[in-house]
Amino acid sequence: MNSRQVPILVTFIVGSLILSYKLLQLQVIDDKYKKLAERTILDKQTIYPSRGLIYDRNGQLLTYNKPIYDIEAIYRNVDQDMDTSLFCSLLGIDNKTFNESLNKNWKDRRYHKSLPYTFLPKVDQQKFSRFQEQLFRFPGFYPVVRNIRAYPHESASHVLGYLNEVGSEMLKEEDTPYTSGDYIGVKGLEKQYEKELRGTKGVKFLLRDNVGREVSSFDEGNLDSLATQGTDIYTSIDLDLQKYSESLMGNKRGSIVALDPKTGEILTMLSAPFYDPNLLNLDVNRSQAFIDLTADSEQKPLLDRSLSARYPPGSIFKPILSLIALQEGVVVPNQTVACNGEYHYRSFSYGCHEHSTPYNVQIALSHSCNSYFFSMVRKLIEKEGFNNPEIGLNILRRHLYDFGLGSPLGVDLNSEVGGFVPSPEYYNGLYKKQKVNWKSTYIMSIGIGQGELQLTTLQMANLAAIIGNRGQYYTPHIITRFSDGTSIDPKYLIPKKVKIDDQHFDPVIDGMERVISSGTGYLAKVPGIPVCGKTGTSQNPQGKDHSVFFAFAPKENPTIAIAVYIENAGFGGDIAAPIAGLIIEKYLKGEVTRPQLEERIKNMNLIDTNL
Repeated sequence: MNSRQVPILVTFIVGSLILSYKLLQLQVIDDKYKKLAERTILDKQTIYPSRGLIYDRNGQLLTYNKPIYDIEAIYRNVDQDMDTSLFCSLLGIDNKTFNESLNKNWKDRRYHKSLPYTFLPKVDQQKFSRFQEQLFRFPGFYPVVRNIRAYPHESASHVLGYLNEVGSEMLKEEDTPYTSGDYIGVKGLEKQYEKELRGTKGVKFLLRDNVGREVSSFDEGNLDSLATQGTDIYTSIDLDLQKYSESLMGNKRGSIVALDPKTGEILTMLSAPFYDPNLLNLDVNRSQAFIDLTADSEQKPLLDRSLSARYPPGSIFKPILSLIALQEGVVVPNQTVACNGEYHYRSFSYGCHEHSTPYNVQIALSHSCNSYFFSMVRKLIEKEGFNNPEIGLNILRRHLYDFGLGSPLGVDLNSEVGGFVPSPEYYNGLYKKQKVNWKSTYIMSIGIGQGELQLTTLQMANLAAIIGNRGQYYTPHIITRFSDGTSIDPKYLIPKKVKIDDQHFDPVIDGMERVISSGTGYLAKVPGIPVCGKTGTSQNPQGKDHSVFFAFAPKENPTIAIAVYIENAGFGGDIAAPIAGLIIEKYLKGEVTRPQLEERIKNMNLIDTNL
C-alpha cells in the first residue's frame, strides 16, 4: 500500500464506524423513532380536481361542476354511543345501511380501523348541509368534497355525454391515473376529451396516531401536491340554434346536423328523441333513469341517430351522382331523358311523379326525376360495357370514398359509424345463391339513393357542404380550442378536395336552387336568402317512408350546410325541408318570419301515429 492510499482507507473506516454507530443508536439504544412508528399511521389523502368546463361557440356554459360529498369514517374515532337515529335521519339512511357501512371486514387489506374509508358516497348538497350542522355530534366522521357533472340546459345530451364510475378493467391497466370510485367520461365529448377535462389529482400525507387522530403533516408537507383543474374546452355548438332545432323535433324520430362549410365546425347536432342530460347525473337515481331510457325499445332515446344510425339517403344522392357522372363524361349538362311517369326495363317498372321533360341536369334535379337518374347511374356503371359492371361500380365507389362515404369522417365523437357503399364483391356474394351475374340493371336503385347504399346524417350534411364549397371541405368537428392554448388536432384544419372539376358544380348547384325556388323543396324557402337543397324520400319496407332533405345557404359563399332526416315522416318536401328552412332562417337572420309554419312543425306528432 502506498502512502497516497492511506488517507482514503482511513476516511472509509471512520465513515463506516460513524454510520454503524448511528444505526445502532436509532435501532437499539434510542427507541424514540420506534415508538413514533408504533403510534402513528401514514394516511394518504386524495385531493380531487375540478373537471374542465365545456362552452358553446358563443361562450355559453354547456356544463358545470357540482359539489358532492363522500362521508368518510375512522372506525376507532366513532362514538359507539352516538345518536344513530339522528345520524341516519340527517343522511336519509336506515339502521341496516348504517351498520353495513360502518362495520367493514377488517381482515380486508383495503380497510384499517385507524384510517379513513368511505362510509357513504355521493351525498347531495341538501342532505350534507343538514348533516354538517350536526357534524360535531358525530366524531369519527369526515366529509370529502368531490365534483360531479351537471348541465345548465336540457339540450345536446348526445353531444355532451355523461360520466360513470371507472370500471374494473381500466383499473387494471398499467399506469392508469384512476382509482376505485373515480369518475370518467363514457359518452360524447365527456369521453372524447376525458384526458383534457379530468385534471390532475393532488395528494396530502398525514400522520395519525393509533386511534386515528391527526398528529402532523408528513415530512412537513414536502410530498404534498395541489390538484390541477381540468382544461376547459370550447366547442362549435351554437346553443341557441341547438335549442331551437330541438324545439322543432318534439314528438319526432330522426336527426339533424348543421355545420359551417367554411370550417367544418358543427353548429348543431341532435338525435330525437333526446333526453335531459341531468337525468344521468351521478347524484340522482340514474339507475332508474337508465332502466327507463333503455327500456324504450321503440324510440331508443340513447341512440345517437346523427352518428350511429345508417340510412338510405334517397333522392338527396342525386346531386352527388350528377357530379360524378359529369366528371366521368358519361352525361353532359344538357342531357335529355324522356319520362312518361315511370321508368321501364323489361319487366321492371319504377314510378315517377308527373313533371315536364327534363332537358338538362337542372330540371331533372328540380323535379327529382327518377327516370333521369336511373339512366344516369346505368351509364356510369356501364362505362366499360354492359357486361363489365364491376369496373363502373368501382369508379363510382372511388368517388364516393373521396366524398367521405363508406367510412367514418373522423368527427371528434366516438360513436360515429361509416355508412355503407356496396362493392362488386358484395354483389357477387349477394347474387351467388341465385347463380346469376349481376348487371347495372340489378343495382340501379342506388342511382336514386335506395338499395344497399347507406349514409349517416353527418355524412349527408358534409355532402351539402362539399357542394356549397364547390368541392372543398374540412373534416367535421366540434372542438374549436382549449383554455390552456393546446392546439386542436391538425386534421380539422387541413382542407380536402374531391376529384370533381369546378365547372361541373354549376349545373348541379343551379338545379338545387331550382329545387327550392320552383321544385319539390319550396317549403325550405327563406325570404331574401337563396337556398340550394334537395328533397328525398327514403323507402321504408317496415312502415311509412322517411323524410330527407339537405341544403346549404346562401348560394354563394355559404355559411351553413344542413341535413335533416325524419323517420316515418313521408315525402321529404313535406317535413324535412321546412324544418331545415326554419333552422337556416334562424341561424342566418336571427329570427323566424314564418310563425304559422313554425307552429305547425312544432305541434306535429310523428311518433304516436307512425309506429
